[in-house]
Amino acid sequence: MKFKKILVYNIDRSKNLDPKSWKTIESFGEKIAFVPKDSPKLKQELADTDCVLVAFGTVIGKEEINAASKLKYIGVMATAFGKIDTNYAKKKKVIVSNLKGYSTESVAEFIFAAILEQSRGLEEGKRRGKSGNYSEIGISANEIKDKIFGVIGLGTIGKRVAEIALGFGANVKYWSKNRKNDYEKKGIKYEALDKLIKEADYLSINLAQAKETEKIFDKNRFQKVKSGAVLINTAPMELVDIDGLELRLKKGDITFILDHSDEMSEKDLKTLLKYKNCIIYPPIAYVSKEAAENRRRIFIENIEGFLKGKPQNVVN
Repeated sequence: MKFKKILVYNIDRSKNLDPKSWKTIESFGEKIAFVPKDSPKLKQELADTDCVLVAFGTVIGKEEINAASKLKYIGVMATAFGKIDTNYAKKKKVIVSNLKGYSTESVAEFIFAAILEQSRGLEEGKRRGKSGNYSEIGISANEIKDKIFGVIGLGTIGKRVAEIALGFGANVKYWSKNRKNDYEKKGIKYEALDKLIKEADYLSINLAQAKETEKIFDKNRFQKVKSGAVLINTAPMELVDIDGLELRLKKGDITFILDHSDEMSEKDLKTLLKYKNCIIYPPIAYVSKEAAENRRRIFIENIEGFLKGKPQNVVN
C-alpha cells in the first residue's frame, strides 16, 4: 500500500532529514509535494492529499482538514502536537502520530545542565578562568541534594526528570493530571499544584500544550512561587502568562529558564530579555546526535506502520 500523495508542510527538507531518509519517505507515496509555511498554495495542495507530514508547531485545524477530503494520516515531526486539532481529525477518521519519547533523555539532561550552570556559578567560573582570574571569592552555589524538586507534568520527559532528581538526592514531588502510582512507589510524592509551587526550590515544567494547560502558570501562580526558586520550562511558552512572569521577575527573587525562544514573539522576547534572572536559550534541549537518529527512525516507522495497518504513536 502507498499513499496517493504525501504533502510535506513546513518542514525544511535540507535541515531536518538526510537525503536517504527523504528517499525512503518518497517511496511511501506515488507523489510527494513540499510546501513552506503559510504558503497560499496550501489548500490547493491539500485537495488531493491523503498524507500530511508537518514540523513542530505547525497548525493543522478544521480548515486544513476540511480542505483535504482524502486525508488519512498526519505525521508530526515532534513530540508536541498542540497545534493539531486531534479531536476533529479523529472525527474525520484521520490518524495523527507523533514522535513520542524521541528526545526524552536529551531534554531531561539539558534541564539539569541548565540548572547546574545557573545554581553552581559555572558561567562566571568559566569567564574568570579564561581571563586568568582563578579566585572563587564571590561565586555562590547551591546543591540540589535535599532540596524540594517539583516536576509539573509526569509524562515521558517528566518521569525521566524525576528519576534524575532522585539520583541527586532531592526530595522529589510532582503534580500531573493523573496520579502515577508506579512512580509514587519509587519515592516521588504527589502534591497539589498550588502547594507544590509554593514549596519547591526547583520546578521543572513538562506539560504538553493543550487548551487546559495554556497559561497554567498565570499571574497568581507566579506570585506563589517560593523566593529563591529556579523554574525551567522546556515546554512551549504558551503554558506561561508573560505578563505574570514579568511581574515576578521584577522582584528579582526567582530565576526562570526557557528554551522555546524560537516560537515566541519579538515583543515577548524583548520583555524578558530585560531581566538578568530570566535565562533564554535557543531551542537546544532536544538537540543531540542520539535524539536526531531517534527522530529520523520513529518518523519513518510511524509512516510505515500506518501503511501496514499498524499505526503507532497515535495521539488521537
